[in-house]
Amino acid sequence: MKISEIMNQSCSVASTNETIETVARRMVDEDLGFLPVSQQDKLVGSITDRDIVSRVVAEGRGLSCTVADIMTQDVKYCFEEDDVEQVMANMANNGVRRMPVVNSEKRLVGVVSVMDAASAGRDQAASHALGALGAEKPSQAA
Repeated sequence: MKISEIMNQSCSVASTNETIETVARRMVDEDLGFLPVSQQDKLVGSITDRDIVSRVVAEGRGLSCTVADIMTQDVKYCFEEDDVEQVMANMANNGVRRMPVVNSEKRLVGVVSVMDAASAGRDQAASHALGALGAEKPSQAA
């Protein structure tokens, strides 16, 4: 199974010039903990709720700093044609629960999460990834 079959195509994206206050508000309103960051339609990073806490709140920065100031630039991503099991193994190795998905031109086309794999019936791959992340494995009950 390919990542394109299980990824979330309607993902929100942050831009590098948005303020942390704006992005944090969107995260709350949209119930998100992760946003890919794009600049001129290219994936350039990611930002998480944890990034905001550890790089803004804990360091005493103001909410007017921008996404570019605190985003993770070494973003891990996969291609839409990649195999689900291989991506889940890669996510486990990199310690991430969500990963941006790009096309062959490296344009963002979606986001995939470990839970997307579990929901698609790839419980073994998802369980492996969650186990490596130290998280609770997906329930077998529906």
